[in-house]
Amino acid sequence: MGVLNVTPDSFSDGGQFVSPEGALAQARRMVAEGADLIDIGAESTRPYGGSQPVSADEELKRLQPVLAEVVSLGVPVSIDSMKPAVVAWALDAGAVITNDVWGLQQDPDMAKLVAARHSPVIVMHNRRNVDADIDIMRDIAAFFGRSLDIAAKAGISREDIVLDPGIGFGKTSEQSMTALARLEEFKVFGLPLLVGASRKRFISSVTPSEPHQRLGGSIAAHLIAVKGGARIIRTHDVSETVQALRVAAAIWDRR
Repeated sequence: MGVLNVTPDSFSDGGQFVSPEGALAQARRMVAEGADLIDIGAESTRPYGGSQPVSADEELKRLQPVLAEVVSLGVPVSIDSMKPAVVAWALDAGAVITNDVWGLQQDPDMAKLVAARHSPVIVMHNRRNVDADIDIMRDIAAFFGRSLDIAAKAGISREDIVLDPGIGFGKTSEQSMTALARLEEFKVFGLPLLVGASRKRFISSVTPSEPHQRLGGSIAAHLIAVKGGARIIRTHDVSETVQALRVAAAIWDRR
């Protein structure tokens, strides 16, 4: 899954793809490099805070010049938004997956919309406050349980749900690494797992670096995630990640 942020303030690539021309060029590049999915977002959800909330109208203003063109590239597109109105518009415009960083738990209309549109949905774990003292694995599992209960009551099929432990969101660096190290524990839910560790700050806690300097750490985390059961990897660096995963798979197949 290639990340396409049409935002001025995303933590890693804010402002790089704000223009429709730049966004479309990046989407084309990611597809050529091997992206099977494109995840487009028009509001920064910076996992460490500092982003400015925007209105649904502003999100739509950023999406409208580019979404249809991205859809036309022929790979499934997911809409990364917390707002049902934005998701509804994006699904009408050709997006086919809903990516909710609050796991259906922030706006009660999100689950209703996903159910009505029969949209696959990515349910991500999140917390409003970081708490270094909690058992993060228990917290993530409980969050997933609540989200799945909401989904079931809304009529969302389990076959349409992907779980994302939300690396970096509402977590300390240690907690993010714990979630990656113990990812296979979430297989108990019997649902596909998505991991997006790309350029996240926990990498800098191990080897000090700025977001654009974290390619090696991102690949390491994603290889570990795949071994732990991740079926979808969300990344800013498609070409390098695809190469790493293909080489790792080729080697694993020979054991």
